[in-house]
Amino acid sequence: MAPHVSLVLNWILFLALFPIAFFWLRRAWRIVVKRDFSEVALKRGEPPPNPAKFAPYSAAINLVGGVVVVWTIFGVLTGSFDFETWTTLAGITIWSKFMLDFALSRHAHPMKLGRKRGEAQPENGKGE
Repeated sequence: MAPHVSLVLNWILFLALFPIAFFWLRRAWRIVVKRDFSEVALKRGEPPPNPAKFAPYSAAINLVGGVVVVWTIFGVLTGSFDFETWTTLAGITIWSKFMLDFALSRHAHPMKLGRKRGEAQPENGKGE
């Protein structure tokens, strides 16, 4: 019996849940216990001006995501979840966490409208 592409991809998804859960729970641990806000709401690698303000939200996103992934792993290993259930839980959790992190980082870094400081104005005043 040759492995089908779908079987291989499902195994990759299941095995990927282990490091995903580890990194998300480690990030929540760093924020809550160690008070390390260096990875909170990053935008292009830069933290927001006040990362402590957004730390509880980032910790909650990472903690909930990590717990759901660990619960999914446990459900697969014990046979509690069928295929459709665990793949749905894994997929929705991963995508939700990515989208919530993206939204938090954009909220933490407000857009600055207008001209940047130090930008030279044209001499004729017409913007040419």
